[in-house]
Amino acid sequence: MPHEQGQPHMEEPAVLPEQQPENQTKAALDAIQQLGQMNVPATNESNIFCMTIVGQIEGHMVLPPQNKTTKYEHIIPTLVATEQNKNIDGILIILNTVGGDVEAGLAIAEMIASLTKPTVTVVVGGGHSIGVPIAVSSTYSIIAESATMTIHPIRLNGLVIGVPQTFEYMEKMQERVVRFVTSHSRITESQFKELMFRTGELNRDVGTPVGGIDAVKYGLMDEVGGIGQALAKLNRLIDDWKSAKEVEGIKQ
Repeated sequence: MPHEQGQPHMEEPAVLPEQQPENQTKAALDAIQQLGQMNVPATNESNIFCMTIVGQIEGHMVLPPQNKTTKYEHIIPTLVATEQNKNIDGILIILNTVGGDVEAGLAIAEMIASLTKPTVTVVVGGGHSIGVPIAVSSTYSIIAESATMTIHPIRLNGLVIGVPQTFEYMEKMQERVVRFVTSHSRITESQFKELMFRTGELNRDVGTPVGGIDAVKYGLMDEVGGIGQALAKLNRLIDDWKSAKEVEGIKQ
């Protein structure tokens, strides 16, 4: 509408192309607050999706609100979405966890291991307890020199029925963890169990804290490094993956 005489003409403020609409910004903030991670990339963004697994891995029981947790019901659908998204070629997993629910941790590890797209795990800070299977589940695993991985037997909290069946159940669950770790890394079963049941290294406890360099020496992790090395390795894996897909397409 034309402005009336005597009134100054007010121009509408220009909207910069790089400015996101308010609803998109709110959705991104909600994703960070609820899931602890950014949204799945759009077409014009990175072809690598970054997933963070931090704090305590929450399983079937809800942990107290003051605990920093990663909920497996958030991670599982995110992994499914990244596997289906054609714009994503690889997944970078940042791991800094104290462990948590054994079955939830194994579920996450199994899903990462079964992805068809290249994955690289980076352990920063710590990848303790059930975080060890998650750390080794990717295509390639990297650990920071200052990071540690605590290897120890499975423990139960709360009421435990003191019958032989309870011990057998724990023993079988522990074997599942050992079998997964040894099949997805270069460490031998005997070496892993020796670290798991070693006495004298943890106060009043059984197990072994393994540093970054030792984790590579034992064959648990592939390389000592950080984000730069992880992204470089992931890009090389993506190139190899794309080349293999092209060759497979030609053969078909």
